[in-house]
Amino acid sequence: MSTALTTTAPGSVSASPASLSLRRKPRAEPRSILQQSVQFLAVAALATASYFFISQFVLQSVKVVGRSMVPTLYDSQRYLLNRWVYHLHAPRHGDVVVLRDPSDNGFSVKRVIAAPGDSIYLKDGSVYVNGCKLNEAYLAPGTPTFTDSKYRDQLILCGKDQYFLLGDNRLNSIDSRTYGPVPRRNILGPIIH
Repeated sequence: MSTALTTTAPGSVSASPASLSLRRKPRAEPRSILQQSVQFLAVAALATASYFFISQFVLQSVKVVGRSMVPTLYDSQRYLLNRWVYHLHAPRHGDVVVLRDPSDNGFSVKRVIAAPGDSIYLKDGSVYVNGCKLNEAYLAPGTPTFTDSKYRDQLILCGKDQYFLLGDNRLNSIDSRTYGPVPRRNILGPIIH
């Protein structure tokens, strides 16, 4: 459709009324309650799925219960558990991790002392990994590490996919001295502190 334009004055243009048709934009229909409800449920389902995914596979809030990690972590403090990083690399020496405790199937927090293939020797209150005395600056000064047996010295070897874990409060911790090296599948991830 063409519109006839006429010039009435310099710089102005007018259209003849007979040839000009005004088109109105169609008015948007308000969304029905059903459409709004479906959208709300879709957003709620997506939010719930995102929360579940993040809390189970990415980050999770954890609360420390007990004193086995003093002076690094204290009872009743909250931290974040990084659940995805061990999909990228294996646990490392010195990592503070949450694990499924082999002694009671509960959860506990311990420090990685040795990795697969390492040897651990507990002697005279000190820890030796692969023959070298471990420098444990994270412990309270003068904290000894004794065996959990009637023997004064203890040699432990970590097998394939096994980790040796200790609490930082060595006199008040049930750890790998009691239940031995822990399988990799029991370690959930490191604590972010």
